[in-house]
Amino acid sequence: MKVVFSLLLGGAILYWMYRGFDFGKVEYVLLHEMDWTWMILSFPFGILAQTFRGWRWKQTLTPLGEHPRDSVSINAIFISYASSLLIPRIGEFARCGVLRRWDNVSFSKSLGTVVTERAIDSLLVMIITLLTFITQIPVFMTFFRKTGTSVDAILGKFTATGYLVTIGCALVTGIFGYYLIRKLSIYNKVKDMIAGIWAGITSLRNVKNVPLFIFFTIAIWVSYFLHYYLTFFCFQETSHLSMACALVTFIVGSIAVIVPTPNGAGPWHFAVKTMLILYGVSQNAALYFVLIVHSIQTLLVIVLGIYGWIALQLTARRNEN
Repeated sequence: MKVVFSLLLGGAILYWMYRGFDFGKVEYVLLHEMDWTWMILSFPFGILAQTFRGWRWKQTLTPLGEHPRDSVSINAIFISYASSLLIPRIGEFARCGVLRRWDNVSFSKSLGTVVTERAIDSLLVMIITLLTFITQIPVFMTFFRKTGTSVDAILGKFTATGYLVTIGCALVTGIFGYYLIRKLSIYNKVKDMIAGIWAGITSLRNVKNVPLFIFFTIAIWVSYFLHYYLTFFCFQETSHLSMACALVTFIVGSIAVIVPTPNGAGPWHFAVKTMLILYGVSQNAALYFVLIVHSIQTLLVIVLGIYGWIALQLTARRNEN
């Protein structure tokens, strides 16, 4: 149901955005109006972002006594991003499964380090978002007003009774879930899994080369940003936009992909298109930009996933040596 819902949600948003859109002109834009030089130059940064993530992942596993090979770690990342196009978020489990199968890495420990990675990335994105928001407050305020996003409006719908009922339901659900898990026969397995995940989370404090870990973390997001920013120069209507505009749209797009649709399809298009319009880009040009950029970058993810899968088929498994 989650998979079907995510596909329907992404499809509905895309249909709503592109209803009445002239798709026939996309081919003309690709062949005659788009500067492919900048798009090709952006590809290495998309590859580097995933490569840095593979190296950083290996670094977080070392304190746990796990030593996957560089190539296996990187190919696992390639496969994880590609598989998430089919089922949102499944890539996090897929890459742990790859390490388990090829390098005998504990699944629960590797999953714990994935949680650690996501926590670190979320913290970094929040810091960048805060700094960007402070410098671009007028643009964000216009975005919230035009999209109808208002925390006050949402919270204003709750009465005192509503708050009490919500808190009560949460407590009852938590208590019921706790006793239910204790009664299940798989309790010990769940407990061992949680212990492994917690070991992965706490592994960060034992990372030997903290400066290198920080470098990898920053390099991942700088690569993501350059992979996106260079595409601005592919189109005449976005080539003049500042790096500040690129950073704002990049942050908004990164937040939008939290919505569980394949590669953020739909929410990412809507968020980035809306922000570009606020910076003076015409609606049609913004629609062409988000459609073409997202499609090509998704195609790159697919190609890397296929490469990672083929490379792993040619890699010997440690348990077979």
